[in-house]
Amino acid sequence: MRIGLLTEGGYPYVSGDAGLWCDRLVRGLGRHEFDIYALSRTERQEDRGWVQLPPQVGRVRTAPLWTAPSDGVVYGRRARRRFAEAYGELAAAVCGGPEAAGAEVSGDPADSVGAEADRFASALYGLAELARDEGGLVGALRSESAVRALEHACRAPGVLRTARTARVPDLLTVAAHIERTLRPLSLDWYEDDALGSADLCHAAAGGAAALPGLLARHFLGVPLLVTEYGVQLRAHYLAAATLEEAPAVRALLAAFHGRLATEVYRAAALITPGNAHVRRWQERCGADRAKLRTVHPGMEAARFADVGEAVRGSRCADPDTLVWVGRIEPAKDLISLLHAFAEVRKAEPATRLRIVGAPAEGPDGATYLAHCKALAAQLFPDEAEGVHAVGDNPVSFEEIGGPEVPSLAEAYACGALVVLSSVVEGFPVSLVEAMLCGRATVSTDVGAVVEVIGGTGLVVPPRNPRALAEACVALLRDPERRERLGAAARARALELFTVEQNITAFHGIYLEIVSHSPVCRVVVDDEGEPLPFGVPAEAHVPGRWTENRFMTAGTAGRPRWAQGAPVRATVPLSVPTPVSLSVPVSVSVGEGA
Repeated sequence: MRIGLLTEGGYPYVSGDAGLWCDRLVRGLGRHEFDIYALSRTERQEDRGWVQLPPQVGRVRTAPLWTAPSDGVVYGRRARRRFAEAYGELAAAVCGGPEAAGAEVSGDPADSVGAEADRFASALYGLAELARDEGGLVGALRSESAVRALEHACRAPGVLRTARTARVPDLLTVAAHIERTLRPLSLDWYEDDALGSADLCHAAAGGAAALPGLLARHFLGVPLLVTEYGVQLRAHYLAAATLEEAPAVRALLAAFHGRLATEVYRAAALITPGNAHVRRWQERCGADRAKLRTVHPGMEAARFADVGEAVRGSRCADPDTLVWVGRIEPAKDLISLLHAFAEVRKAEPATRLRIVGAPAEGPDGATYLAHCKALAAQLFPDEAEGVHAVGDNPVSFEEIGGPEVPSLAEAYACGALVVLSSVVEGFPVSLVEAMLCGRATVSTDVGAVVEVIGGTGLVVPPRNPRALAEACVALLRDPERRERLGAAARARALELFTVEQNITAFHGIYLEIVSHSPVCRVVVDDEGEPLPFGVPAEAHVPGRWTENRFMTAGTAGRPRWAQGAPVRATVPLSVPTPVSLSVPVSVSVGEGA
């Protein structure tokens, strides 16, 4: 079958979110055909280019979210009226409750939420239809009419209390953000030769990445599958908390993204969260439980086989070394880890801590790394065994690829115990990697950590250095328990978190969706009449059956056995008399009959 893979800021670009997962999925499902529709986030990401694509990728179409030059489209009076009505409905759905919507709903809060969700969806598709009929929405979404519609919605009865405080600068900020998010509405991907040729749209994330899938479903009837390993709505909430924006801006943007997430979950044929933590978020945003299929991310176990299958497991490593692996950023809470390690050193003076990872992109990552190094130097002054020896700090900061840690597997192999100290975490990839290496772990109870660990490691509350230190000391002093936990962790990871498990799950999900989504396209013959068997049943069987699936009038593209005039069959009928009767029955044989 043909899959339209929808990404935002990831595959096929060299750098980006979920790029590695998408590449493994495409390569693992070699019998399917993939068309990639990618939204890029930055100019730098586009300049770095694409990864090498496998042969099953038929084509790639890209569009930027970081810029949208004016398309020169000038709406007439009727189009401007359509835009004002649709955008006004969108703004009203974002700003308020049933009173603002002007709808008569019962006292049940669920009815109010449903009414607002329907109103938002109707407005969203109204804007998409306008873009399809009249041209791009870039100019209209940036116009004064959009700001006025937002202002009118914020002043209507029954709106969010915080929305009433919005001033003109706040409205301009909100309008600009909505315009950036809705840029996919103006793309030319929603035609028969683009997303219309796909059997299934697979969005690798929610939010903007799923918007093309929503429109392909709305205009062309193509079913939509949404996969989320990290909830886009949750990421927006976390990012908004760090911005110095007015409360009205944060409230309106949160409401907008909440409405968009609700519509994505409502329209999707199936939703595949990566873990139970994501699943709970999706259910809270209105996702139907019947549509949810948890599919854990797949990791390449072969990369860690040498370390995980080593004789006696973690006993081969330095028994006095703790290892932390990941991206250095505030969410990882290395500050608490360093304070916990100070407590560990008091109980076990020979212990060392190796922090392996690079800082997050941007100045904030480098600043946080410098702060951690300064704290380590303050907590652990260089120690020397004698008056003539050179001092050494028990905490080291290293990067993968250096002389001490040439590979990721070597990073986990250098210590007997792996620590995760995060305060915010989605799916803990580093934790799964440590499990594949057969290492015992001590982790904070955030995100999907408990679901991943499943009793094969120790879990402590976040932001609690003392509890973290006590768990580390307990395992450092008990090597047999450490080895047992490491072996159990590796067995669990091989059962649940491998690439093979992930690919097999999505192969079955693709077939399930397509089996419940018959092709609605009408194929016609030379005379413009519907061709009953224009789309062969084999189009839904894995393999390259879909090359000539969508055909226009005429014999171009038809298989040779289906070309020519319709076949007419003569059916003899037996009667008591010697008279032979022939009843001609016309049978039209179309494509795939």
